[in-house]
Amino acid sequence: MGQGHGRNVIDELVSDHREIEELFGRIEALPPGAADRKRYADRATTELVRHSVAEEECLHPSVRERVPGGDALADTELDDHARAEQIMKDLEGRAADDPEFDRLVGMLMREIRTHLADEERDLFPRLRAACPAVILDGLGDKVRKARKTAPTRPHPSAPDEPPADRTLAPGAGLVDRMRDAMTGRGKPY
Repeated sequence: MGQGHGRNVIDELVSDHREIEELFGRIEALPPGAADRKRYADRATTELVRHSVAEEECLHPSVRERVPGGDALADTELDDHARAEQIMKDLEGRAADDPEFDRLVGMLMREIRTHLADEERDLFPRLRAACPAVILDGLGDKVRKARKTAPTRPHPSAPDEPPADRTLAPGAGLVDRMRDAMTGRGKPY
């Protein structure tokens, strides 16, 4: 296998899962209040948003179309994404030494670990059974292209300023801006 080129959609997404888990492990290895916990949480948020948007744009339509019971599976995925997005928005404006930071990052890790395990145990095997290899390979290409159009890092925010979601209209947070940039609904910043 080359440098991540040509992998099917399941291999691409599982690779994302491992990268996200590695970032979670780095957060857990640091003591509470360590500034690097915020840096790793921001990186995890970026990867999670890119992963979620790639799934919503590339994976979910095929799940709905090809997998028996696919509408319910895709709807569950979207519900999981929405819960994680809300936690990420709440986490976005918090410094590592904020008392809420540890609670929120813990919630995010539990939510995401459950979601990723469900995908690997249930969704991915059902997708593999329902789709010919050529479809899975094509979806892998779409996921790689979707990632290339994604912003590579969260927007800068100074800890002494109010969190963006309190100064902007609802729905104008990091997750929404990244999704808009990836899907072309908004202009990349």
